[in-house]
Amino acid sequence: MKSISANLVVRSIQKVIGKGPHQLHQPLFLGKEASYLKNTIDQNFVSTAGEYVNKFEKKIKEYTKAKFAVAVVNGTQAIYISLKACGVKKNEEVLVPALTFVGTVNAVSYLGAKPHFIDSKIENFGIDCLKLENYLNKITRFKGDKCINKVTGNVIKAIVPVHVFGHPCNIQDIIKIAKKFNLIVVEDAAEALGSFYKKKHLGTFGDVGCLSFNGNKIITTGGGGMIITNKKGLARKIKHLTTTAKLKHKWEYVHDEIGYNFRMPNLNAALGLAQFEKMQIFLKAKRRLFKKYYNVLNKIKGISLYREPKNANSNYWLQTLILDKNKSILKNKILKESHKKLIFSRPVWKLISDLKPYKKSQKMNLSGAKEIYNRTINIPSSQSLILKQTS
Repeated sequence: MKSISANLVVRSIQKVIGKGPHQLHQPLFLGKEASYLKNTIDQNFVSTAGEYVNKFEKKIKEYTKAKFAVAVVNGTQAIYISLKACGVKKNEEVLVPALTFVGTVNAVSYLGAKPHFIDSKIENFGIDCLKLENYLNKITRFKGDKCINKVTGNVIKAIVPVHVFGHPCNIQDIIKIAKKFNLIVVEDAAEALGSFYKKKHLGTFGDVGCLSFNGNKIITTGGGGMIITNKKGLARKIKHLTTTAKLKHKWEYVHDEIGYNFRMPNLNAALGLAQFEKMQIFLKAKRRLFKKYYNVLNKIKGISLYREPKNANSNYWLQTLILDKNKSILKNKILKESHKKLIFSRPVWKLISDLKPYKKSQKMNLSGAKEIYNRTINIPSSQSLILKQTS
């Protein structure tokens, strides 16, 4: 094996994808996107009414095997409205990984609830369940069926596990912890469309799951998200809230509570439906890209490429380099060298608990999340790196 250097890593990446420029992740349009978009315009249904929204919801529902699916404007609002529909209230605490995209945490703040940061582990970038359970045993007590934080006096109401980069976290252990401490589970599966654990789609383990179709995801609607659940009453509540809480009537505008204009527009759903029709092609391309990277990078001592966990089938949304502990000093050198060569790799997110709006938030020891931040790099992962764009 060759000893690691920043130059060697970048040259190895170039062996797989060629010289830059290469963005981290770009959408690929090679199906009926233009046809479906034209159809929405021709029919004059481009906003929240139209056939494509219902069709897209049906496809996602069937694919994930969730009983209900509600299309919304983006993944962040999917998490927000899910927490709200599940009954999370102002000043209640929501357990959320410090290692996640900021939108996950902002969704908690929109409610006036309190994000309570928990740790992750480098094996799958998900919540460290053993560490979390020990932590909750120490800091909580029960008052009736409510889990109370002994430090703040607030109710700890929910937990938001995140499936990072499309890989499953230890979701079954998280569900067990949630049952023990009577917590609502809202899965952030924003990056995980097409990912399964024990043949069950991510986002269908908890009370509700949230997907994203932002432009950088495996399929895109431009901007958009989807809420999936197996609970009929919860699905009905979410659909009502996201469509301005409007009651059905032939002509009157009657709203029975404060609702939200969060319904996905027909135009976006048309794009998403065409993208979904190529989903299996995209997933195969992602896996081929992983194998190509693995064959090259596996020859370098001091670095590894993340592989899906046992019993999982990942979408490999973002290919991820993991530096050995004693090589973490090379992270910024690799990023600098890759950007110099127009290969726009990126580090994992800064811990949300270190950002200005959240520095004073409650948190447990976050040594695992800090280790992930110090040792990981995402490298270009677009399916177009494998598939030649044809339209």
